[in-house]
Amino acid sequence: MPKSKRQETDSKTYDLRLIKRLLHYMRPYKAYSLAALVLLVVNVPLALAGPPLIKAAIDLFIVPDPAKRYTVIELTLRRGAERLHFNGSPFQGVLFIALIFFLALLLAFVIQYVQARLLQSMGQYIMYDMRHQLFDKTQKLPVRFYDNNPAGLLMTRLTADVDTINEMFTGGLIIVFGDIALALYIIAYMFKVNWQLACVSFAILPLLLLLTVWFRRGTRKAFSEIRTRVMHLNTFLQEHIGGMAVVQLFNLESREMRKFEEINTAHRNANLSAVFYYSMFSPAVELIGISGVALILWFGGGQVMRNLATIGTLIAFIQLSRSFYEPIADLSDRYSIFQSAMSAAERIFHLLDEKEASQPSTPARRIEVEQARIEFRHVWFAYRDEDWVLRDVSFVAEPGERVAFVGHTGAGKTTLVNLLLRFYEIQRGQILLNGIDIREMDVNDLRASFGVVLQDVHLFSGDIAGNIRLGATEITQQEVLAAARAVHADNFIQKLPQGYETEVGERGAGLSVGQKQLISFARALAFDPAVLILDEATSSVDTETESLIGDAVQQLMLGRTSLVVAHRLSTIRSVNKIIVLHKGEVREIGTHQDLLARQGLYSQLYQLQFCDPESPAHLQTLAGVQT
Repeated sequence: MPKSKRQETDSKTYDLRLIKRLLHYMRPYKAYSLAALVLLVVNVPLALAGPPLIKAAIDLFIVPDPAKRYTVIELTLRRGAERLHFNGSPFQGVLFIALIFFLALLLAFVIQYVQARLLQSMGQYIMYDMRHQLFDKTQKLPVRFYDNNPAGLLMTRLTADVDTINEMFTGGLIIVFGDIALALYIIAYMFKVNWQLACVSFAILPLLLLLTVWFRRGTRKAFSEIRTRVMHLNTFLQEHIGGMAVVQLFNLESREMRKFEEINTAHRNANLSAVFYYSMFSPAVELIGISGVALILWFGGGQVMRNLATIGTLIAFIQLSRSFYEPIADLSDRYSIFQSAMSAAERIFHLLDEKEASQPSTPARRIEVEQARIEFRHVWFAYRDEDWVLRDVSFVAEPGERVAFVGHTGAGKTTLVNLLLRFYEIQRGQILLNGIDIREMDVNDLRASFGVVLQDVHLFSGDIAGNIRLGATEITQQEVLAAARAVHADNFIQKLPQGYETEVGERGAGLSVGQKQLISFARALAFDPAVLILDEATSSVDTETESLIGDAVQQLMLGRTSLVVAHRLSTIRSVNKIIVLHKGEVREIGTHQDLLARQGLYSQLYQLQFCDPESPAHLQTLAGVQT
């Protein structure tokens, strides 16, 4: 099989698989789809009542057959065994047909309204279910997934792609069956009335089919390219609008504008490629349709002149021919919707098929941690292949013990926290919580045991109290207030316009870095965790603010196993144990005084922070640490 034909066959098979998966979303609402389909079929003869009724009005009343002159017209409508007779003049006959025509159109209007409501309602329910499933999926994906997929791409999946699927369900899939029913009705009627004229009317169908095949093949690649360019455009915009302060700070506007022009140009060119096929297809269908009307006029006019057909039949055929080619002319839009939906479905299902965070092979162990003992046993970890970030790391944090991790940037301190919370899975070794491998534990129970205060605080849109409580209804307002007072956040919160009900912007816009950090401390205290993790928690806090929360942090650590990641060595002098990491390995373990006395790596790090940066001793120490 030639390559192009094989690729086309594969793409058709792939589209069928996607359609089967999409139809799964219709199952809960099959009553909607079936009712809409029935209404579409019922509506066809009503929507096309015009041509037959006009034919009857012309042939019976306006220009009657000379061989069948009527002085009195009798129209018979069957109703059971009875007969309803209409007797009247030609004028009354035309009025009677016009009334039937009006009633048919009125009924068609009602049916179309109900059918549109059903389809739109079904589409909204399907969008709701799909977005619900997608968001649920995003919450179960490992953090590693978000390292490789920008937020703009995922936003496109949950918004634009889902809207495209909705357009297919409401304006494409079901409507196609209505178009098919319309075409079959027209074909049956035309062959019933005059098969010779019907054959002439459909003589141009092969030409129309060839045009359709050309259009489908030409636009398939264009649609895929358009969706890809839209994804790149959304990703770029999301990233740069979110980082606009950095762009302006470093005077990058011109350079970033050139990048945007490249992406925008590629998006425009992809759309222009599709526009070419659209601009050719619609006029070509119109030309073919007019040619069909011309054939009907030529052949049908000859039959009228030879008394083989009536004027009403000729006019009805011309009207039905136009109605027959209208859905075909709309094929470009239908096909655009279908192909866009297939591209969107491919991306959506690719996201839904992503492997979720690993679960234990045996049923997860449900536990409640009150006093936590944490042990790392010969842990090895790499983000990629065997580029090890941690190498054979082993240590123990006893219940209630305060353990600090220090080391230069990239030593693996924050990685330890990520592994402990199972944001990533280790390649070798074990991490134990109270003697249980954390891979065997229910991940929700595991993470509920930890309170984490990070360097980069994330606040959600909402009020201050909501950001401390994070939706946990079991945390009372009194507990929120107590936690805020303990970390001295209450001082600035009370000065805000609405206090604890003050709304904060996206990511805490309107609050200083120190204020956001205080809120994160209050959040950790309100949840009363068994294990407290401070990951560079005071690195962004000024000296005054740090002194305010110093006592609160000490109180927060009481009775809890505490893990502290810090660059500022002055903040960890009171801990029970300091673990010094260097290039992913544990180099030293001991107390502050013990490690200083050893004159090892910790002592060198301490001197770098507290000695005169210009002194020869400082430079010599710096060279030793880097080595």
